[in-house]
Amino acid sequence: MSQAAESVEISGEFRRPRNLAQEIKGSIHDDATASKLGFRGGTVAGSVHMDQFVPALLELYGPDWFRRGTLSLTFKHATVDNEAVRVFAQPGEARARLWMENEAGDIVGEGTGSCGGPDLQSEVRQRLEGQGIVGAETLRILGKLKLAPMGEDVIVSASATKRLDTITEPLPAYEGKDERFAGSVLPPSACVQLFCSVQRQRLDLDGPAVGLYGAIEIEYIDGPLLADTEYSSHARILALSESPKTENLWWEVVLSDPRSGREVARMLQYLRFLKGSSKLYG
Repeated sequence: MSQAAESVEISGEFRRPRNLAQEIKGSIHDDATASKLGFRGGTVAGSVHMDQFVPALLELYGPDWFRRGTLSLTFKHATVDNEAVRVFAQPGEARARLWMENEAGDIVGEGTGSCGGPDLQSEVRQRLEGQGIVGAETLRILGKLKLAPMGEDVIVSASATKRLDTITEPLPAYEGKDERFAGSVLPPSACVQLFCSVQRQRLDLDGPAVGLYGAIEIEYIDGPLLADTEYSSHARILALSESPKTENLWWEVVLSDPRSGREVARMLQYLRFLKGSSKLYG
């Protein structure tokens, strides 16, 4: 990372994230499906872009960011496999302003980062508060869902080995080579995979529909999250909304130590389901 003294703005180098899910046919990451829905091609998951912000956050907050930090992003402009993007961070007293641009200067994602405890004014929390909430009875794709816990708590774990082959910002901590942490730290993209590992299977959609990430916030309560470590996962649906082109789901997942009950990390996620991908909108 480099830091411009005159603006105290941290900027990263251009990186080329990979579309790690392009083989999932019928998803937004599949070239044929994405192109049919008006995208340039299969999209790189927003969770993959989150990895690229970590060096800037560590520069701002040090290793404590993995323990009590927050990364909160909304996704604006979908990118395709191997498209060059770079990150920026503008420090602030309570939180840093974060954004990502492609080579054309389009804003790929923007949000906030902080450290030291919950940020009630984070990017994603403010977006949630500004949503026009609707009842499930007004929706078609998400009409079966309820604002309630999503089933019983389950035990989950994850490995980041495969992701480390393509990660844009490799760190010793991800390989278990940072003695400040008691194991291999999961990068944000693997954290999101861990948060979603069970609950996404419990979404009771009314027929198939293509979804994509609208926003993601990761908050470390007593982190970091470690690879090959068991956590108890509790999820609940917080809100439902819609726009002319999408039906939207807001949910929260909390991961805890299954032995002590100690909360380790939380994810707040905004999922958008494209009406044009559902037969319910003919």
